[in-house]
Amino acid sequence: MPRPLPLTDKTPGTTLKKAVVAGPRRVPARPDDVQMRAATLERIQSVVVGSLEDDKAQDIVTLDLEGKATFCDRMVIATGLADRQISAMAEHLVEKLHQAGVKRVQVEGAGGSDWVLIDAGDVVVHLFKPEARAMYALERMWGSDLDEAVEG
Repeated sequence: MPRPLPLTDKTPGTTLKKAVVAGPRRVPARPDDVQMRAATLERIQSVVVGSLEDDKAQDIVTLDLEGKATFCDRMVIATGLADRQISAMAEHLVEKLHQAGVKRVQVEGAGGSDWVLIDAGDVVVHLFKPEARAMYALERMWGSDLDEAVEG
């Protein structure tokens, strides 16, 4: 008499597809981990803002994107008046982030453009010339106005 086959999952597809459908296994965060992460974010944000203030950046705005965006938890936006100032701000900021222990810092547009993006992991920094900042209007895209529009 043949043995019955073992019961299997009835989800169609390959093992990989089944794993994707199931999604990642989430381990609940411990309260200590959450507090450490928040403290680290605050420390990195203060390094960024301090560096920009030292370099005379204008209109520094910090946006809390935790829970709104998957690519970062904080966004800092600032204005520089000239290409050289923006390049210097980016260079100084990268140095200070490395000194603060942030190992992987990516910089885009530092070769003299209207917009430099600095990706420090959970904190993303945008340095604009005034015209570019007005054109892209990231504060309106990611700011509190977005929350009000979604809630209403």
